[in-house]
Amino acid sequence: MAAKTKSAWFCQNCGVESPKWVGKCPSCGEWNSFVEEIVVKSKSTNLVGSRSKTKNKPLKISEISSSEEKRYDTKSLELNRVLGGGLVPGSLILIGGEPGIGKSTLALQIALHLKNYTTLYVSGEESAQQIKLRGNRINSDNENCLIVSETAMENIFSHIKNTDPDIVVIDSIQTLATENIDSGPGSVSQIRECTSQLLRFAKESSTPVILIGHITKDGSLAGPKILEHMVDTVLQFEGDQNHMYRILRSTKNRFGSTAEMGIYEMQHTGLREVSNPSELLLSQSDESLSGVAISASIEGMRPFLIEIQALVSSAAYGTPQRSSTGFDLRRMNMLLAVLEKRAGFRLSTKDVFLNIAGGIKVNDPAIDLAVIIAVLSSSTDIAIPKEVCFTGEIGLSGEIRPVNRIDQRIGEAEKLGFKQIFIPKNNSKGLDISKFKIKVHLVSKVGQVFQILFK
Repeated sequence: MAAKTKSAWFCQNCGVESPKWVGKCPSCGEWNSFVEEIVVKSKSTNLVGSRSKTKNKPLKISEISSSEEKRYDTKSLELNRVLGGGLVPGSLILIGGEPGIGKSTLALQIALHLKNYTTLYVSGEESAQQIKLRGNRINSDNENCLIVSETAMENIFSHIKNTDPDIVVIDSIQTLATENIDSGPGSVSQIRECTSQLLRFAKESSTPVILIGHITKDGSLAGPKILEHMVDTVLQFEGDQNHMYRILRSTKNRFGSTAEMGIYEMQHTGLREVSNPSELLLSQSDESLSGVAISASIEGMRPFLIEIQALVSSAAYGTPQRSSTGFDLRRMNMLLAVLEKRAGFRLSTKDVFLNIAGGIKVNDPAIDLAVIIAVLSSSTDIAIPKEVCFTGEIGLSGEIRPVNRIDQRIGEAEKLGFKQIFIPKNNSKGLDISKFKIKVHLVSKVGQVFQILFK
């Protein structure tokens, strides 16, 4: 069967194809990102209307068996939580993150902790000796973990055939190349073809495959967008290199929830799981400081308390500055507008800086109330008592809207020794406050919180 060869131009940022070179990508807007690649298309017969017999037949949904999928225990509570219970046989998992954040350390720890399974760790970025040094630092050994440094797909499948592993780890997908594509490693065509081959292998052999992927300067996974569609699970490894905390989030998961979050602490011996993040995310200072408020937040199924820090000062350069770390800047501007319009606090001529302690990013709208209280505390220079915490979403009319799973938030605050918690009044329906030892304040408007705190 004759093969027809042609060349096309591909955007290295988003993977869109063009018949000619263009300076600016019409899809993602990136400049000078198009490179020429050889595309090989083989002639195929038209299968439309063919009557070839297939082994599968359509079934009613009631006839399909719903047996529970067996999962591999990774020996990591945090990773199991994010994956939805463990590694599913035949799944393709992609882990992305910034350089130096700890992706390779996480993947090697997974491989070394799976002592009951044969694991093949394929590295295209490091030699076997470098991986050995990292393994010594992690202080873990596994006789069933096999290490190989390889970038050619044909050689990798040869190693897989010889070792017959239960789990395969690839570090990283951008370093692999196959002879079928006439372009360099990391190109759109190579990433797409190599991922396709690994996906076919994972599904046919029921072997979980973990891929490590690079990210671009804007934080998205490098390579074509189809890469994220092909894999079963996309995990994002986040964190600030100036902080010791690392957060593992799931942005796509065909076998579990995408709302879960795992927290790790980077140490010289590798990544340590953080079972109680609240104690790490709260400062241990004895004295009360203005501009600090504690919020009862929830990520996935896990409640934890976080510290909101705010600084309000007079604008020195005419135009007031607005800056936030770990919190959506547009939402902060909305909350400041609510304070100005509904509560009568003049902040239009003030600089406002907001920070979520610990270097983490929080998307839970229930921390709105703590943000407003922290800003007001800094503006008036009045400290909030350390035994008080808050939870509640703020509406545009200044009302405090109800939040989900309020009993878990109150229970977490009580467990950590807090004496008072402010919750939305509408959350009181069906909630038995008497079972909690902590004092619960039911509030419906922002002004009520100010009257109780600053009376």
